[in-house]
Amino acid sequence: MASKSILIICGGGPAPGINAVISTVAKIFLKDGYRVLGLHEGFKGIFSDKPEIKEFDFAHADRIFSRGGSTLIMSRFKPSDEKINTELFIKNNVKLLVSIGGDDTASTANRITTYLSKENISIANIHVPKTIDNDLPLPDRNPTFGFHSAKDEGVRIGNTTYEDARTSQNWFVMSTMGRSAGHLAFGIATSCHFPMMVIPEMFNNTEITFDKVVRLIISSMIKRKIENINYGVALISEGVFHIMPDSELENCGINFTYDDHGHPELGNVSKSHIFNMLVQLKLKELGISIKSRPVELGYELRCCRPIGFDLTLCTLLGLGVKKLYDEGISGCIVTANSKGEVSPLYLKDLQDGEGKISPRLVDINSEFAKLCFQNLHYLSEDDFDKAKEYVAHPEEYYFNNILKEA
Repeated sequence: MASKSILIICGGGPAPGINAVISTVAKIFLKDGYRVLGLHEGFKGIFSDKPEIKEFDFAHADRIFSRGGSTLIMSRFKPSDEKINTELFIKNNVKLLVSIGGDDTASTANRITTYLSKENISIANIHVPKTIDNDLPLPDRNPTFGFHSAKDEGVRIGNTTYEDARTSQNWFVMSTMGRSAGHLAFGIATSCHFPMMVIPEMFNNTEITFDKVVRLIISSMIKRKIENINYGVALISEGVFHIMPDSELENCGINFTYDDHGHPELGNVSKSHIFNMLVQLKLKELGISIKSRPVELGYELRCCRPIGFDLTLCTLLGLGVKKLYDEGISGCIVTANSKGEVSPLYLKDLQDGEGKISPRLVDINSEFAKLCFQNLHYLSEDDFDKAKEYVAHPEEYYFNNILKEA
């Protein structure tokens, strides 16, 4: 029989730190006499007659540790009725499937190992949670790996953009990733001292519309004009698109394409261009002369080199995979708390009655969030008289009013 092995796959999109996880897992299992196999194209490889396998040795594992991106080609492939290549597991004497990805990847890996057990192929499965969106509800509000590195890269670009705004005396309308939650936008905007940020969590008391987002941005522009500050950056999370009513998306003039799950494929359009265009149209209507330019923070955040925080976290999670496997634990997510203690987390502990996992959102009621929102620049009631130089009804541009409109 072939030497025992483990199989590593990566699902979804890239996140800084994937290579650190792969490297750590490979090194510790190689040390214990296992063959370490990486499967290109994620789950697609498991359902292929000719899977593309990368066998790791120490030299390769050691070389990739601190690199951005993923040494294993990633895929969003989600199996439906395809046939599993059971020979892949039998021939290579696979004892453990290590999946790296979000909750979709975790549940798919679980289903695969459950199916294999029915075929008398006993394989453990341990999942390493990954997303730069930071929206997986991990215990102790621990971050998902990759988030802090992506935020750091966003802050680097954001600070440069803000410097340009100050130097050129104009505005930038910026957008960044975050499908369900505004963690990235909140972290970047707060770190860069941007005068305005718009995240989906802000709209917990009102329905979100393009008009409300535009008025929030223009509120900040007018506030700064009153204070003789003629520049700024407004950052909007792409997640606002995902909570917009269908009527807004249908009537905005954008021909979205949609993915298999019914989500608008936002990667095919520039969110910053859309909002910048809408802001410019409104400014023209109001007769206000302010130049603004779009900046999209998109895919460049996903494959940057991981910062020290994520290198440490990913190393701990990789070591945690081996710890849980040695303890005979399977079908779980590996997590680590703020003390660095590793423990298993099961999907059923995160899922609601319908089997869905609610995303972890920015806690806008926390003291930190409240202080950050108070520190943004927008029109208040004290500004209304001065603001009438620019708009007839300044109360329509009052931050608190916009977020409470029926």
